[in-house]
Amino acid sequence: MSGDGTAKRLSALQDRLGHRFADAALLTQALKHASGQQDRLNSNERLEFLGDRVLGLAVSALLYERFPDETEGELGYRFTALVRKETLAAVAGDLDLAPCLNLSPGETASGGRANPSILADACEALIGALFLDAGFEAAAAFVRRHWAPLADAHTGPLKDAKTRLQERCQKAGLPLPAYGVTDQTGPDHAPTFTVTVTVEDRPAQAGTGGTKQEAEQAAATAMLDAWKKG
Repeated sequence: MSGDGTAKRLSALQDRLGHRFADAALLTQALKHASGQQDRLNSNERLEFLGDRVLGLAVSALLYERFPDETEGELGYRFTALVRKETLAAVAGDLDLAPCLNLSPGETASGGRANPSILADACEALIGALFLDAGFEAAAAFVRRHWAPLADAHTGPLKDAKTRLQERCQKAGLPLPAYGVTDQTGPDHAPTFTVTVTVEDRPAQAGTGGTKQEAEQAAATAMLDAWKKG
C-alpha cells in the first residue's frame, strides 16, 4: 500500500468516524495488528484493552438510558450481546476498516482482513484512540451513533446460550452442563478453540470460537438446537 494510498484511506476513515484526529499517531496505532509488528507494544493491543473498557461504560450508559423499565439482569443480557466479537466486527464492517488495517503479509494472505476477531479488536482499539484523542464524550458519541440502532434492533433471546442451557437442564432435573476444551488451532495471537459440552443422557455437542468463552457459547447453542430437534 503506497503512502498516498494509506493517507487517503485514513482520511476517508476519519470522515466515516466523524472525527479528525489531533494526534494522527493514535489512529495509525489503532490499526496496527500484532502480526505486523516485531514488538507487540507497537501493535494496537494496548489501545484495544483501553477501548474495551470505554466501550463497556458507554454501552452500559446507553442501555441504562434506553431501557428504563428493565432489570439489571435484562440489561446485562443486552450488554453481552452488544459487546461481543460479532457485534464489534459488524461495526468494523460498517466503517470499512478492513482496507485500513496494518497486517503482516502472511496474515493478509490468510484472509486476516476478513477475520472477525481482528476486525473486532481494531474496532475496540479505535474506540480507545478516540478516548485518548478527544475524551470520553467523543468516544461515547461514536458508540451511541453505532450501537443505539443495534440495541433497538436486537430481537433475539436476551439470555445467552449458556444461561439458557443451564436453565433448561435445571428445569429437566439434570446436572449442570460440563464444558471442556477439546482442540486449539491457529497462532497465539489469533487462536481458534473447540469446546465440547456434555449434558446427561444427550449426545455431546461442540462449538468453535476465537476465545474459550465464545466456543462455550457456540457449543451451548449447538446443544440447545439439537435438544429442540429431539
